[in-house]
Amino acid sequence: MNLGPHRLIEHSELPPRRMREFVDSGMQRVRAGDVGSAPVILGLVVIWAVFAALNPVFLSPTNLVNLTMQAAPTGVIAIGIVLLLLIGEIDLSVGSVSGLAGAILAVGSVQLQFPLPVVLLAALLCGPVVGLVYGIVYTRFGVPGFVLTLAGLLAVLGLQLRVLGTAGSVTIPFDSVIVQFGQQWFIPAAIMYALDALVVAAVAWHLVSEARRRANAGLAARTPLSMGLRIAALAALLTFSTWYLGSGDGRGVGAMVLLFVALVGGTHLLLTRTRFGRAVFAVGGSVEGARRAGIRVARVQISLFMLCSTFAALGGILAAARLAGANQSSGGGDAFLNAIAAAVIGGTSLFGGRGSAFAALLGVLVLTSISVGLTLLSLDSSVRYIVTGGVLVLAVIFDSISRRSRAAAGRA
Repeated sequence: MNLGPHRLIEHSELPPRRMREFVDSGMQRVRAGDVGSAPVILGLVVIWAVFAALNPVFLSPTNLVNLTMQAAPTGVIAIGIVLLLLIGEIDLSVGSVSGLAGAILAVGSVQLQFPLPVVLLAALLCGPVVGLVYGIVYTRFGVPGFVLTLAGLLAVLGLQLRVLGTAGSVTIPFDSVIVQFGQQWFIPAAIMYALDALVVAAVAWHLVSEARRRANAGLAARTPLSMGLRIAALAALLTFSTWYLGSGDGRGVGAMVLLFVALVGGTHLLLTRTRFGRAVFAVGGSVEGARRAGIRVARVQISLFMLCSTFAALGGILAAARLAGANQSSGGGDAFLNAIAAAVIGGTSLFGGRGSAFAALLGVLVLTSISVGLTLLSLDSSVRYIVTGGVLVLAVIFDSISRRSRAAAGRA
C-alpha cells in the first residue's frame, strides 16, 4: 500500500516519538512522586547483592527457603498494618494479638486436648473480636487509634499471660498437623509450576481486558509490546523462583509461604477490584469527602480494625506453628515493630491514602533479608536494630518527599 511521502515520514517517526512520550511520562511520574514499588525492589536487589558478596551462602536455595519461611508470619501481620495505614491509623497491639492467638492454639491443642479445628477457629476469632472493640471505641468516642491500641496492647498481653497460666510456655508436638504445616509442608514442583502458569494467565487476561476497555473508552492503553514484556518478565520470575528454591538442598516453596503470597494477592484484589477497596482509599484520602460521597465511613473503619487484628491472629498462629509452641514472649519484643516497619518500608504511606498489599511482601523481604544476612555475618542483634532503624527512617523520609512532590504537582 502506498502511504505517500508524508505518511512514510510519519510512520517512520512513530516509534521514536512513542519512546519519547514514554520517557517523558515516566519522568513526570517521578517528579510527581509516583514511583510505585521501584525503590523498594531496587533496595532489595542491593541488599541481596551486598550480602551475597560478603557471604555467598546468603543466595543459596537453602538459605532463601529458610528466609521465606521466617518472613511469612510477620508478613501476614504486616498485611493488616497496611490496611489500617491506608486510612492513616495504626495498631500497636498486633504483636500482643498474635501472641494471644498462639497461646490459645498451644494451650487448647496440648493442655486442653480440644480438636485442632476448634482450637484454630478460637485462636483466629480472637482477632476480629479485639478489632471490633477497637473499631467501636474508635468510631463512637473518637479515641485516637494510637492511644486505643496502646491500651489494647497491655490488655491483650494480660489475656495472653492468663491463657498461658503458670506454665508460661507450651510446646506443641512436632507430629502435630499445624507444626508440620509450619515447618515441613512444601508444595511439589509440578503443582507450583501449574500455579505459576495460572497466575501468568490471569495477569495476561487482566492486562488485555484492561487495554481493550481503555481503548474502547478512547483512553491511552498499554501497547502489545509493553504487555508482552510484563507477562514475559512475570513468567520468568515465577518459573525461576520455583526452580531455584527447589534446586540443590532447597526444599521448594513452603505451604506457609504460599498461604502468605495468596493472602497478599487476595488483599490486592480486595483493594483494587471491589467497592470496599475504593471506599478504603476514599476514606484514606479524605474522611469528610468520603462521607459526602455517601460512604459509610464508620463501617469502613471498623472493618479495617477487624481485618488488621484478624491478620495479626493468623500471623500468631503461623508463628506458633513454625516455632512449635508459644510462651510469654510470643508476639512480644520487636514483633509488632517489624510488622509496622515492613508495611512502611514496603511503600505504604504513614499519612494514609496510598499503599498496596504488595508492600507487606516487599517490606518483610527487606527486613528478613537484613536480619538473616547480618546473622550469617555473625553480627549481633544490636547491629540489626540499628540497620533496620536506618532503613525505616529512609523509607519515612522518602514517603514525606513523595507526598510533598504529589502535593506540589497537584497545585501545579
